[in-house]
Amino acid sequence: MKSKFVEELRWRGLIHDMIPGTEEQLAKEPTTAYIGFDPTGESLHIGSLVQIILLMHFQKHGHTPIALVGGATGMIGDPSGKSTERNLLDEATLQKNLNGIKTQLEKFLDFNAGVLNAAILVNNYDWMKGISLIDFVRDIGKHLTVNYMMSKDSVKKRLGDASADGMSFTEFTYQLFQGFDFLHLYQEYNCKMQMGGSDQWGNITTGTELVRRKAGGKAFAITCPLITKADGTKFGKTEEGNVWLDSKRTSPYKFYQYWLNASDADAENYIKIFTLLDKETIEKLITEHHEQPHMRLLQKTVGKEVTILVHSKADYDNAIKASQILFGKSTSDDLKTLDAQTFLDVFEGVPQAEIKRELIENGLDVVSAFADTGFLKSNGEVRRALKENSISVNKEKVSDAFVINTSHLINNKFVLLQRGKKNYFVLRVV
Repeated sequence: MKSKFVEELRWRGLIHDMIPGTEEQLAKEPTTAYIGFDPTGESLHIGSLVQIILLMHFQKHGHTPIALVGGATGMIGDPSGKSTERNLLDEATLQKNLNGIKTQLEKFLDFNAGVLNAAILVNNYDWMKGISLIDFVRDIGKHLTVNYMMSKDSVKKRLGDASADGMSFTEFTYQLFQGFDFLHLYQEYNCKMQMGGSDQWGNITTGTELVRRKAGGKAFAITCPLITKADGTKFGKTEEGNVWLDSKRTSPYKFYQYWLNASDADAENYIKIFTLLDKETIEKLITEHHEQPHMRLLQKTVGKEVTILVHSKADYDNAIKASQILFGKSTSDDLKTLDAQTFLDVFEGVPQAEIKRELIENGLDVVSAFADTGFLKSNGEVRRALKENSISVNKEKVSDAFVINTSHLINNKFVLLQRGKKNYFVLRVV
C-alpha cells in the first residue's frame, strides 16, 4: 500500500527517516500527525518553513495536521544539534513569542472548524502546567530507562564533545517532555504520527516508544533532511542573520532577494521543497532552466512562489518593482510607491547625507543638492554632468534649472540622486 502523501514527499526529497509501517498507515486511513515549533523568537524563520510545508502537504492529502507550539518545552531548551545550553525564556517573553507564531501558522494551515480535517493548534504548556514533578516522574519517567535516553545521538554528541559544556539535567529531560507531548496527543486527539527535521529523530522515537510502553499503541514518524546549501554555508542565514517570516524583521524585498540569489544547484532543490508546484511543472521548469541558465528561471520562480506564500502577491509585485529600480527600468512614480523600509533595503550601502527639511521646503537647486552634500566634488563637476545629461533626481533626468521641493520626497523623507546608470546617493531629510 502506497501513501500519496509519502510519494509526494519522496519525489520532493523530503524524507530522511521513516518508521516501518508509516506509509501503510497513511494509505489505510486519514491520520492525525503533529510537528512541534520552538517559540524561541516572536517569528519563525525559513528553516521552520520546511516543517510548515510538511503540514500543508499533509492536510492537502486529507490528513489532520496538529501544530504544537512548545510553551512548556520552550522553557527547557532542546539539546538537539546544540553544543551549549541556551538561555531559558521567561513567561512574558514566551507568551509574546507564542502569539506571534500562532498568527503566522494560521496563514498556512486551514483551521476552519467546518473542514473535515481542520488543522489543530495546541500549546504543550496547557497540559504540562498542572503536573507535579512526582506525578511526572512516576507516570512518565519510569517507562524509559536512562540507558535508552543515553543512547540518543543528541545526548551522546554533547557528552562526547570535549569542547561542549556538558548537559544539564534540564536538557537531559527534554526528550521525556517531548515524548509526553506525543503520548498526550495520542490519547486526546488519536494522533498517531510525529514529523520533524532529521535532528529530531531521537526525540520523536522516544515519543513512539512511550506511546507503545504507556498506552500499548503503535505510533509512527517521518523526518525530513536538514536543508543545507551547496556551498556549505548555512541555509536561511545572511550577513544580517536569519531570514524571518515576519515582514517587520525581514522585508518582503529582502526575502525575495534571498531566493533570487540562490545558486543553480540550490534553486533546483528549493523549488521542490518550498513551492507547492506539481511534479510535472517543476520538471519542465528545471529542463528550461538547464537550457537557459542565464535567465535564472528557477530562482525567479522560487522567489515568486515563496514570497507570495509567506507574504502576498502585492508584496511580491512590490519586491519586483524594487528590484527593477536598480536596473533603470523604473520611474519616479515607482519609487514613490515603495515603503520606507523597502527603499532603504534597495539602496542599502549607497552613500547618504542628511539635509534640513527647510532646505527642501524653500527649494534646493540641483547643483547644491549634488555638490554641497558631497555626492559630487564641486559645482563645476555637477554642471559638466548636467551638460552630459547624466544627472537624475528620483530616476528622472533633470536640467540645471531643476529645483528639489517637498513634492519630490519619497515617503516624505528621501530624495534619490543619480549620476549615470550606477552611481546613487540618498538624501535623508531631517
